Amino acid sequence: MNHDTIVALATATGNGAIAVIRLSGAGAIAIVNKIFKGKDLAQQPSHTIHFGTIRDNGDILDEVLVSVFIAPHSYTGEHVIEISAHNSRYIVERMIQLLIQHGARAAQPGEFTLRAFLNGRLDLSQAEAVADLIASTSAASHQVAIQQMRGGFSTILKQLREQLIQFASLVELELDFSEEDVEFANREQLRVLIAEINDVIQKLIASFERGNVLKNGVPVVIAGRPNVGKSTLLNTLLNEERAIVSDIAGTTRDTIEDEINISGVMFRFIDTAGIRDTHDIIEAKGVERTRAKMRQARLIIYLADPQQDDVDEIKSQIAEVAQLDVPFVVVVNKVDLLKQDKLEALRAIEPLFISAKNNVGVEDLKYELLRKVNLHNLDAEDVLVTNIRHVDALRKTEGALQRVLAGIDSTVTSDFLAMDIRQALHHLGEITGSVSTDDLLDNIFSKFCIGK
Repeated sequence: MNHDTIVALATATGNGAIAVIRLSGAGAIAIVNKIFKGKDLAQQPSHTIHFGTIRDNGDILDEVLVSVFIAPHSYTGEHVIEISAHNSRYIVERMIQLLIQHGARAAQPGEFTLRAFLNGRLDLSQAEAVADLIASTSAASHQVAIQQMRGGFSTILKQLREQLIQFASLVELELDFSEEDVEFANREQLRVLIAEINDVIQKLIASFERGNVLKNGVPVVIAGRPNVGKSTLLNTLLNEERAIVSDIAGTTRDTIEDEINISGVMFRFIDTAGIRDTHDIIEAKGVERTRAKMRQARLIIYLADPQQDDVDEIKSQIAEVAQLDVPFVVVVNKVDLLKQDKLEALRAIEPLFISAKNNVGVEDLKYELLRKVNLHNLDAEDVLVTNIRHVDALRKTEGALQRVLAGIDSTVTSDFLAMDIRQALHHLGEITGSVSTDDLLDNIFSKFCIGK
């Protein structure tokens, strides 16, 4: 199957000026040569672009630019041809049909990137980062994906595996001399090495919380009693009339969600029904959903209105929010209507003061949100784990290494130590693909778009 030459549209379907059709495989150049009128592509050097026409039995289908990439210097490691044509649905479909008629076959989802992995151009974690890069919706998620695609995460894992392999080989060697009771692998050095590796692994596991937030966005619930200005705050943050604003308490009966980009980080704001006891069945369901969303949130903005409640009542509300064990920011709204004595009394609870209606203090709130999720100081060199498959493999690696340490302490024989070290190496290898199965590859690459 991997010896076939595959073809697919590499650009998005729909209106646009240019469509790029990609081929990869040993026959890519020869197949395109059959329908391309211009220079002989087989005689051209790699990484060159050539103007000509695509013809169907002598009839000109389109004027195109053909890019030539000679193996192994291409994305897939094979011969790759990319045809830049005018983005007409008829032209694209007819051109792909012609290429298939002359020997290519339609590519499967993710097959180009799969070939890049199988040909050693990318490891598995880098290949997965390609999908994350395409899906990135903010500067931060783009930054993390590009860092992984360029091998930052893979480099760390490679170093860990090399260190473990060196010791594993010494332990395995001991098995060949078991009758002589020879010890090639110094147990104390092994203990120090595993402690160092575990420290790195624990940091990578801990980074998943930040990495997952950057990849998928930060879910932030705006909560509070009815008519404190939650919908007004959402509209101000989004800079549009997304939620209905009314002086009538209980206007919001269900959750309203939308996203905004704050300093390169995507936040998903969720406006909720006001929290209060109510006999209205529909409103009561809204309040129930609010509490559920608060428990699921990454962060809560708890909005209070000192015109409605005194300081003690607001403190009581904050205590209830604190019991959820979710990070939260206390925000006092309608600061423009506060008298000085009330303002001073509220300072004791250290809230942020804003006026959502007049856009006062909202920029300070945005910065506080970044600070709360610890994303305001992200470094370009930070290696963050963003994939649940990766963090699961890291946890299994950590477990195997803990068993190695326990084995050293209990002076188990070399064969048991070797077995646990092999397990750790296996789980690390699952991340980069040095250990993989067909089912795993099918699961990963089937989620890619066709043409990538």
